[in-house]
Amino acid sequence: MRRSSTLSPVRLRGNDPCWCGSGAKWKRCHGGFESGRSAGVERGVVGPDRSIPASLVRPPYLATGGRPQGRAGRQVFDAATLPAMRHAGNVAAEVLLATGAAVRPGVTTDELDAIAHATYLAHGAYPSTVGYQGFRKSVCTSVNEVACHGIPDSRPLRDGDIVNIDVTAYIDGVHGDTSATFAVGQITPAVHALVQTTFEATMAGIAVVRPGTPMRAIGQAIEPLASRRGFGVISMYGGHGIGAAFHADPHVHHVDEPTATDEMFPGMAFTVEPMLTAGSTRLRQWSDGWTEVTIDGLPSAQFEHTVVVTDDGVEILTVTDDGDTAVAWPNHPVVAACP
Repeated sequence: MRRSSTLSPVRLRGNDPCWCGSGAKWKRCHGGFESGRSAGVERGVVGPDRSIPASLVRPPYLATGGRPQGRAGRQVFDAATLPAMRHAGNVAAEVLLATGAAVRPGVTTDELDAIAHATYLAHGAYPSTVGYQGFRKSVCTSVNEVACHGIPDSRPLRDGDIVNIDVTAYIDGVHGDTSATFAVGQITPAVHALVQTTFEATMAGIAVVRPGTPMRAIGQAIEPLASRRGFGVISMYGGHGIGAAFHADPHVHHVDEPTATDEMFPGMAFTVEPMLTAGSTRLRQWSDGWTEVTIDGLPSAQFEHTVVVTDDGVEILTVTDDGDTAVAWPNHPVVAACP
């Protein structure tokens, strides 16, 4: 569990003018979460495990019961090894696009898992989450107040929900990790603002990645943007190094962490994946040992890319060969920016 050791920026409050420039109070404009609070995500029934061909190469942690043997060091790539990471990122992007395209009211998160599972196999990839520390499904599906690690089950998605789908593909000996939050039918302006801001914060964090920059800069880009719009950033989880190891150093803080002084250098691969919340940034875990929900029941959103530091900047790896990605907010108009 990781927490920031510094005070968070001052967050926009309910009676402050909304950041969108409407002149209305935030709570009456893009901060109207209390009136639209859901009754809470019900737990569905988790279905049986899905089969995986024996021919698919498994990640090494499965040989030790799904538990990696200690935290792996930084994952660094060069011209000879980077193509494997690009391939894993391509596959992860394809899985996320295919699964996200099926999001609509009435679809169960287990049905989404089935689509993801079939897409992994079609591309010759192993779903990294299957068997990882006991997780049984091919993606995580986190609905509304579920911040992360939601287990696909029989609960149908409902109009007005949001759902984050988290994909990790293992192929060519490395992992590609990406996620996006999708709207289910019509969502409120307040929820729309949360998701839009989470996307923008993700891209702001990625934009500062370049050689010689301290890791702290990622949180310094993300946290103030979220706070200016009234949203919190979860510090309990962060991004991580990735490559041959699913989770490796460095821990990527999405809040301003003064101790994160290590500098980025060419070849480093890691994820940027902030989770923003409409209310409290504290979480509690369900009895399933995985599902993390906000303690106040207000929604959370997340986007994620795997990136690599280049000689003069950053390359996003979790895109298709054509550069397509579901890490976007294309299915709704962009929220009006502050003037």
